[in-house]
Amino acid sequence: MIKKLTTVLAVTAMAVTGLMVAAPAQAASKGLIGVAMPTQSSTRWISDGNSIKAALVKLGYTVDLQYAEDDIPTQVSQLEGMLTKGAKALIIASIDGEQLTDVLAKAKSKKVPVIAYDRLIRKSANVDYYATFDNFKVGVQQATSLLVGLGVFKSEASTKADGPKAKGPFNVELFAGSPDDNNATFFFNGAMSVLNPLIKSKVIVVKSGQTAFTKVATLRWDGAVAQKRMEDILVSSYASAKVNGVLSPYDGLSRGIIAALTDGGYTTKTMPIISGQDAEVLSVKAMIKGDQYSTIFKDTRELAKVAVSMADALLKGKKPTVNDTKTYNNGVKVVPSFLLTPYIVTTKNYKKVLIDSGYIKAADLG
Repeated sequence: MIKKLTTVLAVTAMAVTGLMVAAPAQAASKGLIGVAMPTQSSTRWISDGNSIKAALVKLGYTVDLQYAEDDIPTQVSQLEGMLTKGAKALIIASIDGEQLTDVLAKAKSKKVPVIAYDRLIRKSANVDYYATFDNFKVGVQQATSLLVGLGVFKSEASTKADGPKAKGPFNVELFAGSPDDNNATFFFNGAMSVLNPLIKSKVIVVKSGQTAFTKVATLRWDGAVAQKRMEDILVSSYASAKVNGVLSPYDGLSRGIIAALTDGGYTTKTMPIISGQDAEVLSVKAMIKGDQYSTIFKDTRELAKVAVSMADALLKGKKPTVNDTKTYNNGVKVVPSFLLTPYIVTTKNYKKVLIDSGYIKAADLG
């Protein structure tokens, strides 16, 4: 009995010692930060989530990273769960920027600051800061790269038809992003600021007649939806004509568009000039192959750093650094923002911009 009691006491002492050792590690955490991402179906969002989490952990925070798979009720539930767990700040890449009003009111009541990540959260006063890219410029760059590829523009610095094929005409179809994503409007408006003068002068011809955002938007940025619409356009408008170019705002849509064109008889040699965004590995491969002309690179590692620095500053009682206090009105307030710079990527510079920077491994491109 004495031996057993001694053993029990020893084990108990070890357990208590273990708890005492573990306690400082728990106390070292600066608190829980909730990170809500829209989906894992895009490699871009996986990269964003991992980058944010790693940066927060490095600063000493505990992180609750959740993906909602493009389901709005799921994202709302995840955010409510984060608040219940005691999150001290929320970083949110919303699925629908107008569907979070109630849960953000709860965050406000708990004095939990909210940072909108890449996608502006609309119709709520309870959004404190916004970290994103210059989204209007992204659209300008998409249209510019399209026109350079067609030969209408001489270079990416062009602002008028000064290329070897400046007079056209070229048959171009237009695609836009999800109507519930505020960024989609900025992308489209930026692109159309470049394309509209050329459509009016008939250098660019949209044979489908679909030029309004409401007609060309693609719900949830779904590549399958873009593929179906491209198929329908080919049947209705291109029985005896060829598509020369496609304005696509996102790589996932570009791949759907390419699939439709391939099924419609286009080959790599006859593929239209197609734009994109996010520099996803599959689309960079498509660029190298010759199926996609360009993409827009937004270094989400830098965006993650901005969002993390905002959260860290707020929790330290400081004001985050911003560089735009006029552009992003969410329908209730102008949200102070930090805008990063996007870059056009083609086969001419993808090695320098994507591989040399470490964003993509050369081995991943095959």
